[in-house]
Amino acid sequence: MKLLPAVVLASATLSSLAAVAADAPAAKNPLSVHVLNLQTGVPTAGVNVELEQKQQDKWVKLASGTTDQNGRISALYPAGKTFAEGDYKVVFKTGEYYQKVKQETFFPEIPVIFHVAKTDQHYHIPLLLSQYGYSTYRGN
Repeated sequence: MKLLPAVVLASATLSSLAAVAADAPAAKNPLSVHVLNLQTGVPTAGVNVELEQKQQDKWVKLASGTTDQNGRISALYPAGKTFAEGDYKVVFKTGEYYQKVKQETFFPEIPVIFHVAKTDQHYHIPLLLSQYGYSTYRGN
């Protein structure tokens, strides 16, 4: 019986290490997004998102992804690409999402333009979404 707490502790430790290892690539990625549905109060899965970088006078697509069941894309910045200072744009394809769920929306897409000044920091862009309004901010 004295071994039981040690077995439970070892099992819990291994589970924690596995979870950390699974999130390691996402934790190193400098950019994540999160979409929350203001109408229902739950995460919004299935929203396509594009990342663009301003290069000279034009926007260049770097990556894209789709929000998971938790409404998140934990690693939107391209793996292996150096995170550079400058202007970026995250485009939430909300019109496509609302068309899939057979609802109208006023916003076919929501572009969020932001400036990266410190490349050693993580940038998190949450989007609070409803059919006829939205809000965003720099999260952590």
